Amino acid sequence: MSIIEKALEKKAEEKGTSGVDFPPEINESQIAEIHDSEPSVLITEAEEAVEAKSIVSESSEDSPDSLVIESLDSGLTAAHSATSKLEPSSRHVTLDFAAMEAKGMLIPDGGSTQLAEQYRQIKRPLLMNAFPEGDNGIKNANLVLVTSSLPGEGKTYTAINLAMSIAAERDKTVLLVDADVAKPSVNKVLGIDIKKGLIDMLENPGIEFSDVLLRTDIPKLSIIPAGRLHKYSTELLASDAMLQVTEEMSKRYSDRIIIFDSPPLMAASQGAVLCNLVGQVVMVIESDVTPQHIVQEAVSKLQNCDVVGCVLNKTKQGLGLNYYAYGNYGR
Repeated sequence: MSIIEKALEKKAEEKGTSGVDFPPEINESQIAEIHDSEPSVLITEAEEAVEAKSIVSESSEDSPDSLVIESLDSGLTAAHSATSKLEPSSRHVTLDFAAMEAKGMLIPDGGSTQLAEQYRQIKRPLLMNAFPEGDNGIKNANLVLVTSSLPGEGKTYTAINLAMSIAAERDKTVLLVDADVAKPSVNKVLGIDIKKGLIDMLENPGIEFSDVLLRTDIPKLSIIPAGRLHKYSTELLASDAMLQVTEEMSKRYSDRIIIFDSPPLMAASQGAVLCNLVGQVVMVIESDVTPQHIVQEAVSKLQNCDVVGCVLNKTKQGLGLNYYAYGNYGR
């Protein structure tokens, strides 16, 4: 005797009846439990509900043992929705290229501009270090931190443009991570309205890499937002979880560059923590604005980094206000 038949027989005995026949149209996959206090027969498994065409319920109090078949369209929809929530969702964002271009940023198919050429020069040594012909001794060389001494020097602008430039490579992909968790800017600049990100993944082991990864309409560019503000963000960035995340990022895809938009070194402690996790650092310096002693103090925090390079932002050397000079990269 099946579980369903036993349940029906028990119910019939309690009501003083016997010999209730189970309709042949109903099978065990459609009924998981019969509640004495509830008039309906419930389907508890979502996958079975999606395949089912009907649900069994008692027709009335006057005939408690009679069963009818009712439509389950709404139930199937709810069950299917519940099932889909268990599956990783595809997170895709569309970038506003017109707004980006208005801000003076690189965009796909933007043509051969002075800015595009400048970023070709900036990215080339990074790519050579990240993908050497032999072992160059740089650990996590494909992890690149973009930082500055003080806020407002253009590090986020540089990080995004660098990511856009690398995404134009034929055989490279790029992941842009907003690691400025105290004052995230990547979402704002790119017009992305998604909150879950890096900090959420570090705090909650149940949130996986794929849950915070945003795919864009640029095939070779993905983004991870900073996530929600957290009072222990520095500790989270210094945790074993962050170390594991960066190791996974570095080794998961052999053709990928990961760019971290970091907090300014003199404004927050998170930048100095992140520097110990990457193989290369790009230091953005606002020309004629940032005092030399501030730059020197900030650079002193990078002594343990394998490779440090400088990007001179907004220099006025007769090449335009937004010209980006680049420095030599060395160990």
